[in-house]
Order: sequence, then structure tokens, then C-alpha cells
Amino acid sequence: MTGMILDGVLMLLLVAALGYGVRLEKKLSALRAGQQAFATAVTELNAAAGRAEAALASLRASGQETDLLHDRIVKAREVKAQLEALIARAPDTPRAAPQEAPKPVLVATRAPVAVTAEDERALRMAALAERIQGMAPATRAPAPVAAILGALTAGRTANQAAKQSLNQSRCNLDEDLFAA
Repeated sequence: MTGMILDGVLMLLLVAALGYGVRLEKKLSALRAGQQAFATAVTELNAAAGRAEAALASLRASGQETDLLHDRIVKAREVKAQLEALIARAPDTPRAAPQEAPKPVLVATRAPVAVTAEDERALRMAALAERIQGMAPATRAPAPVAAILGALTAGRTANQAAKQSLNQSRCNLDEDLFAA
């Protein structure tokens, strides 16, 4: 009889151990799934950190380009001030230019053309250049005027290139930041 009681107790303990083992297995499988999700999250975080690092490098480059652009703008303002000083010192009567035969005027009906600020500025710069060259005394060489005009046009193209590069960097930065 004692043997049967001990066998019954042993069976109850084995059933309890089996139930505890099944419960422990469920917890361990949930832990493994959580570990895999954590590993995936770490991989995604690493990729996002790489994109952020690239965006920061792009931002630093954009900052350097902005500094370069600022320096060019400052130089352009100095050249503009020098040009204004030259214009202010120039006499009011321009040097007489040789007379050309009047060109025939053709009347045509055209739709009005929209003039952009860039076109208007280019026309003003061309008129300014003609005034400067027309007002220059005969003793002065036109080389400084040509050099100033060359510097203005070179500065303009360089500024446009810098602006395009800066805008491209901004777009790349926005894409990188919002992709993460």
C-alpha cells in the first residue's frame, strides 16, 4: 500500500513537472522571439545612424558652401560699391560715340514678353558697363573695366553653381532625415 501511495505522489509530481516544463517552454519561445525583434531593431538603428552620419557630412559640406557663397556675396558688394564710386566720380557727359546709320524700324505685332528679374538685372549691368566704358577718359585703359565686368559675371556664375549645390544638399538632407 505504501508503494502505491508513493507511486501516486510520484505521478502527481511528474504531472506537475510536465506542466511547469510546458509553461517554461512558452516563456522561453517568447523570449527568443523578443531577442530576434531586438536584433532587427538594432540593425535598423545602425542603418539609421549611418544615414544620419551621411546627412551630417552633407550638412557640413553645405555649411562650407554657404560660407563660400557668403564670401562671394561680400566681394560682389565691394565690387558694386567700387563701381558706384567710379560712376559717381565720372563726368556727366559721355564721350561722343561714332554715329551709326539709323536702323529701319519694323513694326510687328507680338505678344508682350515677360521680363524676369534676371533679364532685367542683366540689361541693367550691360547698360552700366556701356556707361562705364563710355565715360572712361581716353588716358585710362579699358582693361580695369573689363576685369570688373569679368569678375561680376564670374561671381554670378559661381553664385549660381553654389546655390544649385546648396539646394541639392538641402534636398538630400531632407530625404535622409525623413527616410529615417
